Amino acid sequence: MTTNNKENMSTQNLAIDDTEDRSAITNPEPALAAAAQAGQSDASISPNEKENKKSISTMTGHVKDAAQFGKVAVIYGGSSNERSVSLDSGAAVLQALQNQGVDATHFDPKHQDITELRDYDRVFNVLHGRGGEDGLLQGVLQWFDIPQTGSGILASALGMDKVRTKQLWQGCGLSTAPFSLLTADTDWQQVVNMLGLPLIIKPVHEGSSIGMTKVNHLDELPAAYATAVQCGDAVMAERWITGREFTIVIIDDEAYPVIRLEPADITNFYDFEAKYNRNDTSYYIPCGLSAADEKHLQELSLAAFRAVDAKGWGRIDAMQDEAGNFWLLEINTVPGMTSHSLVPMAAKARGMDFDTLCWHILSQTV
Repeated sequence: MTTNNKENMSTQNLAIDDTEDRSAITNPEPALAAAAQAGQSDASISPNEKENKKSISTMTGHVKDAAQFGKVAVIYGGSSNERSVSLDSGAAVLQALQNQGVDATHFDPKHQDITELRDYDRVFNVLHGRGGEDGLLQGVLQWFDIPQTGSGILASALGMDKVRTKQLWQGCGLSTAPFSLLTADTDWQQVVNMLGLPLIIKPVHEGSSIGMTKVNHLDELPAAYATAVQCGDAVMAERWITGREFTIVIIDDEAYPVIRLEPADITNFYDFEAKYNRNDTSYYIPCGLSAADEKHLQELSLAAFRAVDAKGWGRIDAMQDEAGNFWLLEINTVPGMTSHSLVPMAAKARGMDFDTLCWHILSQTV
């Protein structure tokens, strides 16, 4: 993002509704500022929260010297449908590490031989989508015996498969939205009879909401399926949960402050445009839940994260329906790190700036 674009974004309005939340944020950069401001106000911080903030320095700190990392490959780009997002995320991470004296270099497997990774001491993986988030890269790095950020082969492969993730959660007794696999021969009426309307149609093996369509009427299903199947043969329909959407960032087996997401068009969903290109999505920190409900959602998300055997860092997406019930949607084992991304936002609310966040995640490999 250019400097001018950053300046333009920073001048966008910050809407505040004190009757519900302390900060209703209409674009990410003010969201980070609002989270930082909230983190500086000792008057409203409980003793436990103060202790958490004191622990930030130790939590980020078993690596004190950048030389301990050795030569670091920041892997981003790749050939998946999420290449453009990965390029943005990776560039931000690379800059953050270099700012702190880390010997970090961009590595793009689309243009470089993967065996060249043998020349590096460790890897910061920011390769979104297939090839980087599905266990493939994790397997290569494990074979090469190179430490890497984030989850291993099993969790990565499971997390990239929405259906198997949901089946696992169901088996663990964790609430997740009902779903059905689709094929070209599916009886669309039977799907509607089972799941109701609206529905959300998703490719099973894509991230960043690529290929997803909200379906309000039966006759929209074939076209939605045709859009999703362009991303791969496996397509699913999921019951549309009417209510509020949340994301829960998890780092070092700790659930960070919950973020509520609200697209400008609340009848739609948090799609690719809302995630990466639009500046009118609202982000709420605090999220507007009661303390008890937020704790319950954090515990549910931690259980979902652990069930998949995810490690290091990641993100769980969830909904709360109009009756107050929480429903798990999916897990992201290599979350975005762009200017619009949610992990930096949650970390800021926890008292951690972006450079420190990247250092800390890399420290997990030592």
